[in-house]
Amino acid sequence: MVERRLSIPVVLGIVVLIAIALIHTAQVRERAEGALGRGMPARERELARGFVLGQDERIDAVTKEDFRRAGLGHLLAVSGQNVTLLALLASPALAAFGVPLRSRLVWILGLIVFYVPLAGAGPSIQRAGVMGALGVLATLSGRRSSRLYALGVAAVVTLAIDPRIAADVGWQLSFVAVLGILLLAAPLREALAGRLPVGGWRGALGEGIAVTIAATVATAPLIAFHFGTVSTATLVANLLVLPAVAPAMWLGMLTATAGQVPGIPVEPLNHLNAPLLAYIAQVAAWCGRPSWAYVHVRLGLGGLVASYAALAAAVVVALRIAHAHRIASLRRSSSQARVWAVTGAVMVALAAVGAGWTVGGGASAAAPVSGLRVEVLDVGQGDAILLQPSRAPAVLVDGGPPGDDLASKLNAAGVESLGAAVVTHDQSDHVGGIEELLGTLPIGRLAYSRAHRRLLAEAASVGVEPLRVAAGDTLRSGALRLRVLWPPADLLAHPLAGSDPNTQALVVLARWHAFSMLLAADAEAEAVPIDPGPVDVLKVAHHGSDDAGLGALLERAAPKLAIVSVGEDNPYGHPTPGTIATLADHGVATLRTDRDGAIALDIGRRGIAVDIGG
Repeated sequence: MVERRLSIPVVLGIVVLIAIALIHTAQVRERAEGALGRGMPARERELARGFVLGQDERIDAVTKEDFRRAGLGHLLAVSGQNVTLLALLASPALAAFGVPLRSRLVWILGLIVFYVPLAGAGPSIQRAGVMGALGVLATLSGRRSSRLYALGVAAVVTLAIDPRIAADVGWQLSFVAVLGILLLAAPLREALAGRLPVGGWRGALGEGIAVTIAATVATAPLIAFHFGTVSTATLVANLLVLPAVAPAMWLGMLTATAGQVPGIPVEPLNHLNAPLLAYIAQVAAWCGRPSWAYVHVRLGLGGLVASYAALAAAVVVALRIAHAHRIASLRRSSSQARVWAVTGAVMVALAAVGAGWTVGGGASAAAPVSGLRVEVLDVGQGDAILLQPSRAPAVLVDGGPPGDDLASKLNAAGVESLGAAVVTHDQSDHVGGIEELLGTLPIGRLAYSRAHRRLLAEAASVGVEPLRVAAGDTLRSGALRLRVLWPPADLLAHPLAGSDPNTQALVVLARWHAFSMLLAADAEAEAVPIDPGPVDVLKVAHHGSDDAGLGALLERAAPKLAIVSVGEDNPYGHPTPGTIATLADHGVATLRTDRDGAIALDIGRRGIAVDIGG
């Protein structure tokens, strides 16, 4: 009866919070962003916004790469696994304040519902909310059968809303993380019980360690299958940041909440949060920068099946050894074996369903249903790079020289409209084709850095929205993000007299989930101080001209593939022997449009497939 009476004001409070969030989403988000920026250093400010709001666009590239390589990238994105971990770590904190179980459940669910619109309420955030709420229900329910039933219901509901979501890597990882927590966290917690006494902060720490290990182990094979990489330090990194993550998240949420009330000072909260965020960033650097911390693997469908079969066997054996002296525990082990057998089948089915949504093919194939297609078009001595994310508008970076019939090339690639066209600089070998497209192909936005008067006038005449960008800005199309690394806004405002216009060309880092590609335009590394962090593919600057800074860039970026967009028998001698030698010395495989024709990259769950000669 006491529990029921306590839950009534709690429910009323949650209803009020939800109403505020839904009615004034934009204003709530704006005030939260402003509050999280007060009184903190720049890096910690952007990390706080990434943790709480999922805004990682302005986090510097080096820090973001550290998080990715250390297996901490989930902290910067609002994912189902992240929301579930936040809720699970919040539960012991609420319990420490004497909040009863039922009220705890209501508060955590209310936090997730409030969090969804605060973080943008996009499709991926909505899925994160569903999966996060599922994790809370699964963990706080009284019986294992009800938790697995809730997981199954959530999977069925999300698949009914959008069957294609089964091919979404984020959905799969969220599902597997929750399943791993349900099946592994309890045995791990029992194993830790003898070393960490039950109750108090030690019990909460044991719970957090068990959940972290369970989620990390359960998702590792799926990450390797989809992205072809494994972070060898991810478990260590997640355990090291464990004591700081929950306080940092909660301080950020408190700051965002307090920021909704004008005049409330939030600086004290931010001052407390800044050292926690700095510590997490330092752990990411420790665990992400060593060469051994991030290895490439090839784990096909057979390897995925074998990995989960081995994991299931290891869990069953460990349970039997640990509880051999108790018949009841042996029965639980047998039950775990049956559950893990079903789990393995579910994982294989998910992978098979996901694989069915990938569309391969030659250079003329349309964008894949699930993945990203990048085509470095053969436009002679010029640049034209087409990026086609699944279920999102295509983006064209530069258009090559005039007279190359770019419209036909786009039509052959299945492109009927562009979400955006990006002009890196005002040179005919980059902008000519885009000028010819205006009025013949629908284009949503025209992104540029310096003023292109004639081009802007033509764009305005056909209703294309101009968008001036500089370093730190990000363009999005679905899961594809194009982050501008160069030039800075102050250089655009006050260009150096007599400077080479190539040094003011837009340099863009394209990201699709774990894949990254540096589009260097005509900006040689010797004149443009950028540090993109490790990338998968490099589009070599200025058609392969001599570049004294290329070697240092290759050491920092360590690309697996370099592409030179260059015209056959061009009068400039591009690409130069020095550039080709530097790429060879660093062991970077190189493709050239003058010899290989159009070059297409299909990025999907099984890695990168390369097509040439289209």
